[in-house]
Amino acid sequence: MMNTVRSFGFGTLKMHRRGMVVALLASVALAGCGKGSAPAPGGGEVAKIAAEKGIEKSNLKLGFIKLTDIAPLVVAKEKGFFADEGLNVTLEPQANWKVLLDGVGSGQLDGAHMLAGQVLAAGAGIGAKTKLIAPFSLDINGKGVTISNQVYDLIAPTLPKGPDGKVAHPVSAAALKPVVASFKAQGKPFKMGMVFPVSTHNYVLRYWLAAGGLNPGYYLPGDTAGVTGADVQLSVTPPPQMPATLEAGTINGYSVGEPWNQAAVAKKIGVPIIVDPDIAGTTGDKVFGLTDAFAQKNPKTVQALIRALIRASIWLDADGGKNRPEAVKLLASPKYVGADEKVLMASMTGKFTFGEGDTRDTPEFNLFFDQQASYPFYSDAIWFLTQMRRWGQIAEAKPDQWYLDTAKAVYRPDLYDAAAKSLVADGKADAALFPASDGFRVYARKAIDGVAFDAHKPAAYAASFSIGLKDGQTVTPAGVK
Repeated sequence: MMNTVRSFGFGTLKMHRRGMVVALLASVALAGCGKGSAPAPGGGEVAKIAAEKGIEKSNLKLGFIKLTDIAPLVVAKEKGFFADEGLNVTLEPQANWKVLLDGVGSGQLDGAHMLAGQVLAAGAGIGAKTKLIAPFSLDINGKGVTISNQVYDLIAPTLPKGPDGKVAHPVSAAALKPVVASFKAQGKPFKMGMVFPVSTHNYVLRYWLAAGGLNPGYYLPGDTAGVTGADVQLSVTPPPQMPATLEAGTINGYSVGEPWNQAAVAKKIGVPIIVDPDIAGTTGDKVFGLTDAFAQKNPKTVQALIRALIRASIWLDADGGKNRPEAVKLLASPKYVGADEKVLMASMTGKFTFGEGDTRDTPEFNLFFDQQASYPFYSDAIWFLTQMRRWGQIAEAKPDQWYLDTAKAVYRPDLYDAAAKSLVADGKADAALFPASDGFRVYARKAIDGVAFDAHKPAAYAASFSIGLKDGQTVTPAGVK
């Protein structure tokens, strides 16, 4: 059953009954989590807390990429939640997602802000060989697609307008078809950037393009770039380099998390054309990832990490986002995202700036706790796996049970639940904030193509798209069979 709820800072939106409970009680939880406003425990006190809790490893090094969705990690560090749980955490920026993945796998990093697809690819046998797990979701949504000014100028006259005279959203990728055709006639490929082959950014960009009738290409054993049969060529660019790469003309657009869509607006070099809730509906984004071996060896450390991250996520979404401006100040530090506060604010307060004079309500953009954003749902994992199959990263069709088994091997709601229960037992969170879950999210937002996602029938869903692999098809070095 759906409920229309009041405006609570991020605008008026629809959410499920248990999502409403989360929103209404977030401020209650702060009474128990409120130590974030007090000075963080000193080194000696942290060590004492760690000893009392029996924490196996209290000095930790966690990696991240410079994006706003590192907010739970930054808040847990700067507001003292890590320290209050007996953890002395160092946050270290990484050059790109591959370097970060290698750091976690080798043990140089104890855990990291990771792409959900990275941990799932390892579980599916198509990525890292080290077994990785995700006991915590850092956020849902939070991505956008930006195109260059030159491309926008070509399509702007064709875009439908709303009653206010502004471009009506969501914008279909079908608007790009004449531009792509023109590029092809001139012997030039139309190129777009995304951050990593198994990133949400890749999948939502592909989803948007395909929904508009443009094939983003297939991954073959001999084509790891994924451009076989592509109308639009996608390539990897590290997030902070996206604006410069666009400005240089190397790519014609990109899919990335914040603040790098807003950076294009600030630099006046590009136009964000759509945000991800309007593409595939609610999608998971980043997770807190670590190796299964670390979790097994250090169970109390992992519980302390999840407890701190839950507390940070509650703080981020409490009382309609009243703490978001403070979070922006923390993220603006050069040691974290290092972007101008105005640029960060343009997507972190329930609104999103698409261009000069065009700021719109985007209440479901970048949620950290509301709508159970921090919960590692099996269904979120299954959606990623369906997209890997759709585009050939998973070469052969799989049965429904394979999707569920793979999700359960990687996503660990049991660890999240244990941490949440311990917070409730300690009086640091209200039990009503953590409704019982079977691991499957109810997806209320419609995808841009109207295709409904049923996580209980992933094989049929993956094969249902007009552009994408069909049931029984496989990818080989010779092509799609």
